[in-house]
Amino acid sequence: MRQRTRLLKIIFVFFLLVVPSLDLSQVRERFPKPDFQTDYVRPNLITPATRSPILEYMDIFVLVAVLFLVTYSAHKQRSRRQIFLLMVFSLVYFGFYRKGCVCSVGAIQNVSYALFTSAYAIPFTVIAFFVLPLIFTLFYGRTFCAAVCPLGAIQDAVVLKPTKVPAWLANVLGVIPYIYLGLVLLFAATGAGFIICQYDPFIGFFRFGASFGMVIFGLSMLLLGTVVARPYCRFLCPYGVLLSWMSRLSKWHVKITPTECNNCRLCEESCPFGAIKKPSETVHLENRQAEIKRLAVLFVLLPVVLIGTGWIGSRLNIPLSRQHFTVSLAEEILLENSGKRTEMTDATTAFRAAGKPTEELFEEARIIQDKFKVGGWIVGGFIGLIIWIKLINAFIRRKQPEYYIDTGMCLSCARCFSYCPYEQVRLGIITPEEADKLGTRKVKIKQFRA
Repeated sequence: MRQRTRLLKIIFVFFLLVVPSLDLSQVRERFPKPDFQTDYVRPNLITPATRSPILEYMDIFVLVAVLFLVTYSAHKQRSRRQIFLLMVFSLVYFGFYRKGCVCSVGAIQNVSYALFTSAYAIPFTVIAFFVLPLIFTLFYGRTFCAAVCPLGAIQDAVVLKPTKVPAWLANVLGVIPYIYLGLVLLFAATGAGFIICQYDPFIGFFRFGASFGMVIFGLSMLLLGTVVARPYCRFLCPYGVLLSWMSRLSKWHVKITPTECNNCRLCEESCPFGAIKKPSETVHLENRQAEIKRLAVLFVLLPVVLIGTGWIGSRLNIPLSRQHFTVSLAEEILLENSGKRTEMTDATTAFRAAGKPTEELFEEARIIQDKFKVGGWIVGGFIGLIIWIKLINAFIRRKQPEYYIDTGMCLSCARCFSYCPYEQVRLGIITPEEADKLGTRKVKIKQFRA
């Protein structure tokens, strides 16, 4: 059975790697068609068609239904098989059928843009896709990540032989999603663009076409995902940051065992995402005193860290602001006016034809750069705070007698359930007496894989 499952995964990986390269010229159409007065022939483009309000509400209904079913499967049924089937459905519906839009991950940009732009009317569908997964996560953990998110589903489908990422490396890479989230909010709030949509590595797979660079990026993520489980979810996804926060506050989070834990160690290597933590050892008094001193130093350095990272962020206002069309256009006009560039681009030609004063354009660009400078202070300080908190967590050793789930990292995928002997008892595979013996003798994990 396991060999058949792995063969199907290999075939699916091959399908994902080949299909996007069949038509690299297909890209998203983001603006209305211009009325050309020449013999220019427009290429055929692929973009999600406009949907009626009824179909949009149908998307919300499907989202709620799948969230409920996945949550029920994880908490009540404790069934990895059901979650896997729901994951396939989400990949087909939200991924290939809906072409990755509307997306809860990308909805961060719409919400941020709406908060800072009064003229923008955010669709109700986008609000629902942004809020509903967070609400479910607040109560039941990251069941959205388990089988609802198409970005996670497409990565989960290609996991063949996951390897364990060292804890120190995972902590370092874990800062990247916070940086990405800060940049997403900064660009959206200033009107510079929706970078999640621009650099989504899997949108080309869902729409069977993307730019060459994005196809290579998506292929790289999937190839990496065969040995490092869900690399985008763990080390890039900005929405995962919000879900992680909600999951840590969740009231009813899934547990590895349906009853008590006997520390049999069978679940130790079952999680490919590193969410299962080992019991902590007793900390000696001398080590505790050394930790207190390090913590005191970190608290003293907190203002220095926040100011330093904030200053670095503010100094990046010029290169970051070039993502904004107005700033980019102003720099191109400045190059042409100074004689450093003799040929005009289509953008500068259109601007000069409109008759708008260049001084007005330069002033608008300066205002945008000032916004990026202020935003850089905020984003930089936020990143500094995250780094400081991670250092604090590295120095604090909590007493934990049993194996436990890091609720922020756990994706509620149900992989670990079948490794627990008490879960085997619940399923009627072994007797309670056999389960009790497993805590006192060494048993290979592979004997208890479902």
